[in-house]
Amino acid sequence: MTQIECTIDLAGPGRQIGYLHLPADPDAGATRVPIVSIANGAGPTVLVSAGNHGDEYEGQIAALRLIREIQPAQVSGRIIVVPVVSTEASRRHSRFWPSGANFNRSFPGNPDGPQNEKLAFFFSTVLFPAADVVIDMHSAGASGWIVPCAHMCVPKDRGQRRLMLEAMEAWNSDFHFFYTSAGNYLPNEAERQGKIVVTTELGGTTRIPVAVQEMAWAGLTNVLRHVGVLEGEVVTRASLGLPPATLVDCRFDDGHVGDVRSGLFDSIVAPVSGIFEVMVEPGSPVAKGQPIGRIWSPQDPASPPTELASPVTGFLMGLKTIPTVEQGQSLALIGPRIERDALLAEP
Repeated sequence: MTQIECTIDLAGPGRQIGYLHLPADPDAGATRVPIVSIANGAGPTVLVSAGNHGDEYEGQIAALRLIREIQPAQVSGRIIVVPVVSTEASRRHSRFWPSGANFNRSFPGNPDGPQNEKLAFFFSTVLFPAADVVIDMHSAGASGWIVPCAHMCVPKDRGQRRLMLEAMEAWNSDFHFFYTSAGNYLPNEAERQGKIVVTTELGGTTRIPVAVQEMAWAGLTNVLRHVGVLEGEVVTRASLGLPPATLVDCRFDDGHVGDVRSGLFDSIVAPVSGIFEVMVEPGSPVAKGQPIGRIWSPQDPASPPTELASPVTGFLMGLKTIPTVEQGQSLALIGPRIERDALLAEP
């Protein structure tokens, strides 16, 4: 049984603003996480979360704007918003909780564990069962940049997979990519429970471009219209005069492309320490063996740089943006293109 107190009635009508009160932790003290419900009449329930990692602010802004601007009369069903999940990490401009915990590696959670696992257990046993759709907004945080886009894990169930693909595509980003279903991430647990799950990577680093924030808002509200919880006409890339999005397969640790790696990016790991020079812009096509960057050694300025080659032909989706790197750090996210029909036909 959950030990978290929710100060709003999740089944109640109208707009309710409250908090999730987490029991005091010996290291962090008491913690509260904002939660809002906007409900009106019959329809689906959509859970919107942001700030899963504290230093990912793009989604937090979009979620806070959603709370402010969407009125109950515009809703058919219910939108539950947790705009800043990792509240203390957000305040500290940190990816992780003060304990060092990564909330997105805490699922399905533990009611008797530390605070991050208690909160994950509340999501897993209270919020996910109440929801039909789960939208979890991420970016690369302070140390990286991922091409702004919606993405998804790939469920085995083909019907669920199609519904997730169609909802993800409603974000209308130029790219979409696919990641592992085998982890203990928030979207993995929601997927295992049969939910329609849409996630994002909305850029990163310490500045949010205006275009990215506009895309976050337009994409979020369009997905809400697509699933039928928010009034208004659904916009498509075709209606915007845009070509179909490029789909990229980044399921490295599902055995589709490469080996299991740890860290933010999963295709290229620094073989040496030094200063990382980027040679290809994110979103660019790359060929197998093509150098995407090189590492220079300040300690040995006479030595040639170490080149980093793409392991596959595909697209460079993300990069570490802090130039100083340590041996073993993950530096880049690269995946091959995958066709829509091929993804839907997978066993």
